[in-house]
Amino acid sequence: MRKSIHLIVLFVVTLTAGAANPRPDSFTPLVVSPLTSHALPFPGTDGRTHIVYELVLTNANVTPATLESVEVIDASNPSKALGTYQGQDLLSHLRTTGSSPADNATIEFNNTRLLLIDLDLDPKTKIPGRLLLRVRLLGATAPARRPMTPVSMSYTVAPLETATKLPHIGPPLEGKGWVAVNGCCGGTAVHRASSLSCNGAIYFSQRFAIDWMQLDSGGKLMNGDAGDVHSYPDYGAKVLAVADGIVVDMLNDLNDQKPGTLPDPKTITLENVDGNHIVIDLGSGVYAFYAHLQKGSVNVKVGDRVNRGQVLAKLGNTGNSSGPHLHFHLMEGSSPLCSNGMPYVIDSFTFAGQVPYDDFAKATGVEGDFSKGLRPAAARREQYPMDLDMINFEPTR
Repeated sequence: MRKSIHLIVLFVVTLTAGAANPRPDSFTPLVVSPLTSHALPFPGTDGRTHIVYELVLTNANVTPATLESVEVIDASNPSKALGTYQGQDLLSHLRTTGSSPADNATIEFNNTRLLLIDLDLDPKTKIPGRLLLRVRLLGATAPARRPMTPVSMSYTVAPLETATKLPHIGPPLEGKGWVAVNGCCGGTAVHRASSLSCNGAIYFSQRFAIDWMQLDSGGKLMNGDAGDVHSYPDYGAKVLAVADGIVVDMLNDLNDQKPGTLPDPKTITLENVDGNHIVIDLGSGVYAFYAHLQKGSVNVKVGDRVNRGQVLAKLGNTGNSSGPHLHFHLMEGSSPLCSNGMPYVIDSFTFAGQVPYDDFAKATGVEGDFSKGLRPAAARREQYPMDLDMINFEPTR
């Protein structure tokens, strides 16, 4: 008898609360939510403001749901669209949970997709404190047990906060001619589009990762035998601490991989995929990660306190790497793969141009003369280097 009384009271309270809600409930067959709780807007060397995050989309209805468009809108002004994805642009940003490109924009019952959001905004745009998503799709209008004829529908979901505490760091290297290979942003970028499921969640640790490679005086990233690490101008370059911090992880005993080849996938583990590496706790929940370092060159150990500009190691070609480079990114946790990547700005450097996209795409490896992308050097402050930018770092020691 008591159980019945409790159930009746709960039902009455629920009805009362629902009646007071100014926004009526609506059936949404496609469940959409941000992968993370917030996003950090950042200024790029392209003169634009960028906001990068991901959405998880799951079809909870037996009727297939087909995405038609997705708009990112200002929560305080829903009529203001900050970015729209539709057609081929939508499809190019849609991924499976296994990080592969989606074949089409239809999501079957019980299936999940990831949507990569890469907003590219005028720097004068006022960044909202809260974002929403307006989804247009063909789907079911009711929770039927059997598939029904999809109809066009639209609803607003997926609130996301924007944060303002952007990390400011120094350069990870020194000298001229550094190229930001595989940099942000865009749905097809190698690092940007790579997700990993680990520790019971999906992470985009490499959202803002850069593979730094160096041009020689002739504008080449490789000059000589492509299978020899010494043919790459960056091999052996000094790797620097980007800020003061404490070393929390490191590896120093793996041999260089022969350029032009990758290790046997069967030998790759979460521990050795990044080769010899260093993780530094910079404080305030920010960690710096350096990968593919030369064997025996890491001169710090776990627990060491390092200072900005301090030489940490030498650039190498260890781990899952096909050519000498420094993989660098910031992240929200100490795990290089099982934590989300963070944007940042480098406080001071010189912008020297950009490697032509078409020329780089046509290269079999990294061979070729990319000097035609050089421009008159211009000082930059507090910006994030974009994909294939040519950057000069002034000596810090």
